Amino acid sequence: MRPLLGILRLLWRAEPRAMRRGAALSVLVMLMGVALLALSGWFITATGLAGLAGLGIAFDIFRPSAGVRALSLGRAAARYGERLTTHDATLRALAQLRVTLLARLERFPLAELRRMRGATALTRITADVDALDGVLLRLALPVVAAVITHAVAFAGLWLLSSPVIAISVAAGYLPGGALVLWRVGRSTFGPSSRAEEAMQRLRRQSIGLFRGRREAVLQGTLPALRATIDATEAEARSALDRLDRLDSGAGMALACVVALVVAAVLAVSGVLVDAGLLLPAPAAIGVFAALALAETLLPLRRGIAEIGRMRDAATRVLAEPTVPAMARAAGTDTAEAAAPLVAAGLSVARPGRRLPLLRDLSFEVAAGETLALRGPSGSGKSTLLDVLAGISPGTAGGVRLLGRPLERWEEGALRDVLTLVPQRAALIGGSVLDNLRLGDPDLDEVAAERILRVVALDTALAGRGGPLTPLGEGGQGLSGGQARRLVLARALLRRPAVLLLDEPTEGLDAETSVQVLENMRNFLPSTAIVTASHRAAELASTDRVLRLEDHIPEN
Repeated sequence: MRPLLGILRLLWRAEPRAMRRGAALSVLVMLMGVALLALSGWFITATGLAGLAGLGIAFDIFRPSAGVRALSLGRAAARYGERLTTHDATLRALAQLRVTLLARLERFPLAELRRMRGATALTRITADVDALDGVLLRLALPVVAAVITHAVAFAGLWLLSSPVIAISVAAGYLPGGALVLWRVGRSTFGPSSRAEEAMQRLRRQSIGLFRGRREAVLQGTLPALRATIDATEAEARSALDRLDRLDSGAGMALACVVALVVAAVLAVSGVLVDAGLLLPAPAAIGVFAALALAETLLPLRRGIAEIGRMRDAATRVLAEPTVPAMARAAGTDTAEAAAPLVAAGLSVARPGRRLPLLRDLSFEVAAGETLALRGPSGSGKSTLLDVLAGISPGTAGGVRLLGRPLERWEEGALRDVLTLVPQRAALIGGSVLDNLRLGDPDLDEVAAERILRVVALDTALAGRGGPLTPLGEGGQGLSGGQARRLVLARALLRRPAVLLLDEPTEGLDAETSVQVLENMRNFLPSTAIVTASHRAAELASTDRVLRLEDHIPEN
């Protein structure tokens, strides 16, 4: 349960004052409910006894009836305030939790963040954050309110009715309710986790089929995909049906606990009244209060039933990086070497594999020099760039950046001097200027126009608003070549000492490619550039070409 406590602390710290108000109103609602039913029971019983005794005219009915009305209206107002306060505070806390989650993700290595940017991981993260609203609304606040309400009710029954009745209520509700709720949590832990996982798979599979329906029809795989979705839906329904049955059984069990407690209190009250130890009207307070306390137990079963789902979500949200981030640079080896980037005896392999793709690579790239990596598709160009960027480790040898071993660079400092433009780079919704400001937050429209000219994108956007051209989600509104040039412009604005490019002019014609590469070199005259390419235009514009075919190990 430690992850749930961690999430609870984060949510509470986000809006502590609102949370305290919500908790206080939750307790007030339950106490008013108990007081309303107890006062009503006393009033009805006392009025009946007064009538039987012929004292109806002398009996004061105004103050009790006013108390009943006040409690009824006050409870409705408190319930409204409680719902408004707790839901508003929870939504604000969840918004803050998203910011906290993004801040935690900053500590993850880039290789792990790359695995998270797919639709599966993003959907999972979104669903996890949404699931955590139940930690407060359906678990923490109801449990706290129930405990406080029972404590106040115990003291009130002890004073207003009888200590024996107070003990009877506590002895019935506390162990009985705790036992039922414990069994609910234990029995629903697995099904709630399986139901959530199956629902996530069903969502992913359905979206995937919708997006790829044309290809599925053309390839004849639609029946198989439909069968997979049907199987996943059946699995999800089975888990949800299991949860529904357990929830219904828990409701029945809690109703039995309430009935037994009320029956026991009624029996104890009858004995006390018959023995002359307690008057009938105070005895009725205990019976009706015991009945009203059912409100503290029945809502808890929903939150307890979802505890498995919430625990899994909290565990993922609070997850720490599985790969340690780069250590802070230490020592005095901060002097720049003659070459900003040096690789010595470097061997690389695909992530999670041991068999090397490339072996014994040794090269250096001087300031203002451009090195091209040439090799057939699948030879390891992108993997080598990831190793040079510090995203993936090499299997042998090492890399030095500005005279310092790559692994000794702190992540933030590393990204200040080295920039990688991968084949798949993301754009955000907004405007072209918004995307460029990810590289330079202080960029204005005039400077944006200049950098767009560097990547030969100014003419294409001139009639659409220039830097203010609006883009859809993921950069929708640009062609593939235009999107790559915008990503390249964003990287150039960082003015790194070392720039790594993976197929930078893919999708461009030869003339535009040459123009962009020449402009890029003029914009960054002292930057060491490494580009992975197989295009003749790119290779011809570089200073040197490194043939990766010469470093592919023989099978």
